[in-house]
Amino acid sequence: MTRDGLVVAVDGGGVKTDLALLDSSGALLGLVRGGRSQAHYLGVDGTIEVLEGLLEAAAVRAGLDPLERPIASTAQLLLAGMDLPEELAALRAAMEERRWSERLVIGNDTEALLRAGTDRGWGIAVVCGTGINCFGLSPGRGSGSGSGSGSGSPDREARFLSFGQVSGDWGGGRDVGLAALAAAVRAVEGRGPRTVLESAVPAHFGFGDPVEVARAIHLDEVPFDRLGELAPVVFALCDSDPVAQGIVFRLADEVVAFAVAALRRLAMAESDPDVVLGGRLLRAISGDVVERIARGVHEVAPAARVVVSPSEPIVGAALLGLDELGADARAVTRARAELDVAVAGLAPAVSVAAVDRLG
Repeated sequence: MTRDGLVVAVDGGGVKTDLALLDSSGALLGLVRGGRSQAHYLGVDGTIEVLEGLLEAAAVRAGLDPLERPIASTAQLLLAGMDLPEELAALRAAMEERRWSERLVIGNDTEALLRAGTDRGWGIAVVCGTGINCFGLSPGRGSGSGSGSGSGSPDREARFLSFGQVSGDWGGGRDVGLAALAAAVRAVEGRGPRTVLESAVPAHFGFGDPVEVARAIHLDEVPFDRLGELAPVVFALCDSDPVAQGIVFRLADEVVAFAVAALRRLAMAESDPDVVLGGRLLRAISGDVVERIARGVHEVAPAARVVVSPSEPIVGAALLGLDELGADARAVTRARAELDVAVAGLAPAVSVAAVDRLG
């Protein structure tokens, strides 16, 4: 198999990492899933170790020798936590030594989400997974033309620090889970309103009381990161429990705040941008909550179209790679269709799983 015209695409986050290998026709040659690749947790060396393992698995599935470099014409590495120029530069320097591709683009996973959710080449993307972040791109600069530096012209891009509490962020899975646990503890102690979370939160972890959960987390008997598991519990109770609903509505309002800030910074309030929602939290919210977000966005940008991305961010990363190669619409359509099917078949666990090329 010739390596000319091949695309390596990566969507990496704080829970899982997907890597896809495609050819210029949009055919999926391999898709693999592994654990988290966020450098904030693993450092640059740890991130590269995860990525190299995934690339090796995908290359073998495609009948390629993973040690023969470069493997592809272009590689799109779009990772959560790649928020500062120095972070991008550090990963780029290390990745260039690995010679994955002739052309290397490194950026934030929000860029992949935007491309996955719209073919227009511009708009707003808000992602909620482990954390929350937003990316905005104004008309006139297609998503596929980025330099990978993460430092685009301020009048064309809107980016946010996304450092968590220190940069004023709230809305990731752990934030939602922590809010649920706090509400449950306050309720049983008489400091807050009664809520079904009093029983639902401890039941999830196999405890009988939310105070026991708080104690277990304090003593590191239950990892703090597991609080993110409570987000689906909160969503399931949104329509029946006012406290759970308040947490979900707070998340919706934070999404609106990000989107509106990006719209204003890019002077797009008078245009008709797509506002793409994605990440495991926003793909799980109800239509009523999506409508609440849309109402908030429309107060500032009445013509905006708020959509939940029909595809996972790995699809967007792959499409950006095809854009880089100048692939035609047929290739883009094929890549989206094959990846959508393949991603749906991946195990949710963080251990490496692989999908052969579709027939």
